[in-house]
Amino acid sequence: MTIAIYPGSFDPVTNGHINLIERAARVFDHVVVAVAMNSQKQGLFAVEERLDLLHAVTGGIAGVEVDSFEGLLVDYVRRRGARVVIRGLRAVSDFEYEFQMAHMNHKLYPELETVFMVTGADEFYISSQLVKEVARLGGCVDGLVPPAVRDALSAKFRGARGT
Repeated sequence: MTIAIYPGSFDPVTNGHINLIERAARVFDHVVVAVAMNSQKQGLFAVEERLDLLHAVTGGIAGVEVDSFEGLLVDYVRRRGARVVIRGLRAVSDFEYEFQMAHMNHKLYPELETVFMVTGADEFYISSQLVKEVARLGGCVDGLVPPAVRDALSAKFRGARGT
């Protein structure tokens, strides 16, 4: 059984992420969507909230599991018995960073392979950061995120505005 790990912050999960998860689930036997916990970064959503949202939006995708990890990705991949990491590329600008990370991870865990998947044509411009900014400013995020995430963003920013 081929296990692939799709790591990220998923703060929040977007339709671009969902596109990659669905496509990866058709290629690999088991896909673990792994929320990276980074104590150096303060996300909009707590890790538990991200996990809940990911469960809600991936529940209908066969072969997909949601988990979280802290520390080095390669250590988590080893613990999970995987040898494949999935990384999404939206634009050429993503490639340089992802290429460097893939080589570092391979240096730390030579059996690890990074599979780059190009984001779908309808989602390549979507980033979690842009979605948060649009939502924070009261803009419409329909079509950018699943409805559960839209509602969570609305609640988060409505609470921040005190309305």
